[in-house]
Amino acid sequence: MVFVLKNRTNGVNRDNRNRLHPFYMVYVNDSGEVVRDHLSPKEMLDTLRLLCKGKTAPLSDLCRAFNAETKDGKDMRKYSALLGDAIASIIEVKAKSELDSFLSGEEISFLANKINGLDDFELICFLVVRG
Repeated sequence: MVFVLKNRTNGVNRDNRNRLHPFYMVYVNDSGEVVRDHLSPKEMLDTLRLLCKGKTAPLSDLCRAFNAETKDGKDMRKYSALLGDAIASIIEVKAKSELDSFLSGEEISFLANKINGLDDFELICFLVVRG
């Protein structure tokens, strides 16, 4: 799944590391492992372009399979969990960056501009990737 999210909290883009802020794109596999994190927007867009190359319309067979799997969107538990994994990866990268900054001698506040989780983001869109 590729998730495109919008951060609802101002001031969390420390050192302007996320060039798309307030937007975040994260690509996670079915196991919840991050394939592309939010700090790699060019690579993410290249991956999306490659995945969608030559496709001008939704793939009907895949849409039907997705609708059957999710009971027409009524059972999104699996994808909600993947969304949680995507947001957790954003929080983890931010925490690691702040720790690295602290260890390099920068003055930072670990309590300021904190991302707490799902409530800090709006889901803009998602792309289901099937092999």
